Amino acid sequence: RLLDGGSRFVCEEVGLGAALWSRHSAIEEEGVLTDALLGMMIVRVTRFCCRDLRKRFVSTLSGGNELPSNLHLQASFIEIEKKGLPPVESGLPVLRKCEIAVPSHLKPRQAWLESLRGYTDDKLGIIDLHPDVFAVPPRIDILHEVAIWQKNFKRISHAKVKTRAEVRGGGRKPWKQKGSGRARHGSIRSPIWRGGGVSHGPRGPTSYYYMLPMKVRVMGLKVALTMKFAQDYLHIIDSLEMPSPDLQYLLDLARYRHWGDSVLIVDVNEDMPENILAATRYSKTVTVMPVIGKILFLWSKIKLRISNSYAIVT
Repeated sequence: RLLDGGSRFVCEEVGLGAALWSRHSAIEEEGVLTDALLGMMIVRVTRFCCRDLRKRFVSTLSGGNELPSNLHLQASFIEIEKKGLPPVESGLPVLRKCEIAVPSHLKPRQAWLESLRGYTDDKLGIIDLHPDVFAVPPRIDILHEVAIWQKNFKRISHAKVKTRAEVRGGGRKPWKQKGSGRARHGSIRSPIWRGGGVSHGPRGPTSYYYMLPMKVRVMGLKVALTMKFAQDYLHIIDSLEMPSPDLQYLLDLARYRHWGDSVLIVDVNEDMPENILAATRYSKTVTVMPVIGKILFLWSKIKLRISNSYAIVT
């Protein structure tokens, strides 16, 4: 069956089709196609087909297909970000479980409980997170909609231009209606004149207030928390107690734990320790805010426009 059907196509591809097929025709006419001759033809075709594959395999093992030397990056240029492993069978106790019942088809998400008291207090225990908040489908459209609403619902534009009635001058007719040969005009403060008024311009203050439905805002918050948790950018700490009011201690701690360049710390209480308030009072990268009466979101209305990391106080 080697020289019938698809095997004939293989022979033609490797360049031996004409020779083998003509030889097969001559032998078939004589009726002396033996098993030995058929085996020899199979070996010849197999060797020719695998010759190029063997060359590619040897060049791959020898490094022939590697990147040029000018495209290789030094190891010092690549900063490998340390990601915290998920708390699976760590042996630590679960410090807090979900107070609200979890549906039977879902499982609670687990996260490490950290602390600000020391550099090594990053795995105090495990807490359960409800999947309805930290494991929702990533609706990027709702996230974008809520982000635009956060930017615009308190925006007031004060842009205002003067009309031809508000620009000083232009009370008399510049020249008579007929006889001068020039175009007729009634005022030098017309919008078509240089220095004249503006027609259809902004007449501020203009409010861009609108309100999204509560369900959409809550869904946007859930999507933001889910995505931050999936990217390992959401960290939960036990309290805001820190041993020093120095901002450099907080920055070194965030750098040691790979929290990112900017950190948004959200507390469930409005009364916060003095050390954390003193450390973040003049900081542009670390911000502390209470969660009561506010909407926790990526685009906060405070200093940080985009936060790389969250730290939520339980």
